[in-house]
Order: sequence, then C-alpha cells, then structure tokens
Amino acid sequence: MARRSAVGHGRETAVVEESAPGRSLGASSVDPWDVPEPRGRRGRGRSDDGGRGGGGRWGGSGGRWWVWVGRAILWALILVILVNGIRAPFERFTADESSDGAGEAKPGKAAQFPSSAAGAFALQFANVYLNYDQKSAPQRAEQLRTFVPDGTDAQFGWNGVGTLQLQSVQVAGVDARDANNATVTLLARSADKWFRLAVPVYAKNSALVISGRPALLPPPTKAALPQEGVKDRDTALEGELKPFLGTFFGAYAHGDQAALSRFSDGTAIGGLADAVQFVQVNDVVAPKGPAGERTVTATVTWQVPGSGAAGNGGELAQSYQLAMVKKGTTWYVRDIRGSTEPSTS
Repeated sequence: MARRSAVGHGRETAVVEESAPGRSLGASSVDPWDVPEPRGRRGRGRSDDGGRGGGGRWGGSGGRWWVWVGRAILWALILVILVNGIRAPFERFTADESSDGAGEAKPGKAAQFPSSAAGAFALQFANVYLNYDQKSAPQRAEQLRTFVPDGTDAQFGWNGVGTLQLQSVQVAGVDARDANNATVTLLARSADKWFRLAVPVYAKNSALVISGRPALLPPPTKAALPQEGVKDRDTALEGELKPFLGTFFGAYAHGDQAALSRFSDGTAIGGLADAVQFVQVNDVVAPKGPAGERTVTATVTWQVPGSGAAGNGGELAQSYQLAMVKKGTTWYVRDIRGSTEPSTS
C-alpha cells in the first residue's frame, strides 16, 4: 500500500489506498447515485480520480432528483391506498347504521312491491268482503279463503247477520311500506254512500295475501277551487273565435276527417263519430297573449242520444282547451283536449 505525502494539504487531504486485486485503481466503492461532496470538502488540490474528487463519488447533478421524485410518488400511492382502505369500511358501517335506524325501510325497497298486482288482488277481495247475506254465508266464507291467511276467521270479521251490497269499487292508491307490505286504498259505494277501504296486502315471490283486517275510512273531502280564473281576457278575440269554433265543433261531432283537416294546423284531429250532436258553443275564454298564438277554453253543449221513444238523452255542457295558431287572417286548431280551468258557470 503506497501513501501520498500529506504535506501542504492538512487534515483534509484524502488518503488513497491501493485497490484490491481484481479492481481497477480508479473504481469507486460507494453508491454511484450519492450526491457529490460539497466543493469545500474536496481539499485545495485535485484528487487522483482525474478531478472528480469525493472519494470516487459520481458528480452528476440530476440523478438524485429522479430518485426523490420516485420516492415521493411511491409514498403518495401508499397514502391513497391506506386512506381508501380505512374510509371504505367506515362508510359502509355508517350507511348500514343510518338505514337500519328509526325502523325505516332501505331506499328502493318500496319500489319493488308489486303495486299493480296488489291493487287488482285487493279489488277482487273487496267484491267478496263487501257483499254478504246471512242466507249465503257459507259461500262467502269459501270465496274468502282465496284471499285470507289459513286459520283465520271464516267470515273475516263479519258476525253472520244482515246484508250488504256493494254498488261500485275502484282502486284509489297503493301505499307500499317496503318490498313485501302495502296498504291498498279502495274507493267504494254502498247504499248510496261513499267511503274508502284500506286493505293490507302482503306480497312474496309473486304470491299475495290479505295480511290483516281492512279498515273503513271517510271518503275524500271536496277541494275548494282557487278564485283566480282569467283576469285579463281578450274579449275581441273571444267574439272572433266563437263562430269559427261553432263550425269546428259541428265537424268534430261528426268526425269528418276531410272537414276537420280544414281547421287543423297540420296535426290529425279525431272526431266523435256522431256519438253526440252539436248544439252550440256557450262560451269562449281567451287570455291576452301573442297575436299569432293563443290557448283558449270553450264550453260546448252536446245533445246525447237516448233510448226512449223520443231518442233524446238530454244535453251536456262540457269544457275544452284548444291550442290555436293564426296564419294570415285565419285561425287553426293545433290541439284539443279536456280543460283544467274552472268552469265560468
């Protein structure tokens, strides 16, 4: 092993040893990606490695930065994975806790209930349940077995005395509580009195059963219409349209497509095919608006054919809503439908 004199270089002068057998004299034993030693620590003279100094360290300036960038990206990915791994179970736990709390059904469960089938089932049940006669009580009990659970009261709450006859019944609504349970509300009429009947229905695997005894409820109350109406009426247009609509509704009663096409804005308008006879246009209500387009309400009187000797079934006044457009000096009907506007008389 040879030593170079350290005279004149002080303690900072590096000691260069002979390389081990099989290795070149200039080979470095340190990490080639290490940052070079600061310039102030290399000593005052040039080292034996040709001026690179630092005990054989690589003096590149960019390699170390790429290592740090790679490490930063790796740690960022690790943090994302850890955060997601901790958050996902927590979110599932809190979601389950909120859905199970307060005894509420999970979202979407009520939508899975077979409302149409349950409504038809409850309607058929009501035709048996609300029709009874003590003379035919056994027949009623046999028919009820199709709808009620096994082992329940054969007459399902009826004491077997008296009679009841149902005049009409319709499904008014279905209130689904979850995927298996709902209350079907029926609007029924018996002895000239209206009432509602709440029928509990249980559904499972396309099978249905009346799960409990029904409940009588009062009929719907009568709503009060808002006292608004059309405040700013176009009386001049109403007078202009009344004779035109008289001719139109005459053709509408017959259902003559050739005649109706002359009144149409291009859309096909079907008529009543002589189901009624046109009498008159009672009233036209036209709100003020654009000059070439308006939606008006017309009240029309029809004579309905009867089955008597005179063949007159009386007259009915009905209201229509018409969407109208003006081309040149002529008005045309674009659409006709029932009106939601309150009647003026």
